[in-house]
Amino acid sequence: MKITTPNGILEGDSIEAILKKYGTACLLGADLRYADLRYADLRGADLFRADLRGADLRGANLSELTVAQTSILPDEGDIIGWKKALALDGAPIIVKLLIPSDAKRSNSTGRKCRANKARILDLQDRQGNSLPPDTTAYSSFDPDFTYKKGETVHVEDFDTNRWNECAPGIHFFITRIEAVKY
Repeated sequence: MKITTPNGILEGDSIEAILKKYGTACLLGADLRYADLRYADLRGADLFRADLRGADLRGANLSELTVAQTSILPDEGDIIGWKKALALDGAPIIVKLLIPSDAKRSNSTGRKCRANKARILDLQDRQGNSLPPDTTAYSSFDPDFTYKKGETVHVEDFDTNRWNECAPGIHFFITRIEAVKY
């Protein structure tokens, strides 16, 4: 296994062997995108500024600090989220969501987040103009899942495993530009 870091390329048979050989700080700023880190023991590893987008961390043994460093969502309070959905004709609609403080929510290692419920605050075109109040937006993955201004949507089979990025949930971003470009 080879890992690219700002200080060079690290080599070893496994992530644990690399940590043993180079020390726990060796992963600082490392490029671990799409790495299979399932069941890896990363306790004590310094993953500050490490690129973990798309890394599979299911079952990995992570320190509390590592988990905190990879989370982009606040632990408390309501948050605004943004998602891309579709009009009936396939045109993109940007949905402004209120993710309430009591919603289950998570993100894996990337910028895409999930929640089990959200209130629809607005439906907009790509330029940010509000669409008529009777507009319906459709999920691009489940056309039976719709978004209408003022309604609250729920996902009953929300997967609480945060490392399972593409699991059931209302997928969203915390910035509008990310939803537009998705």
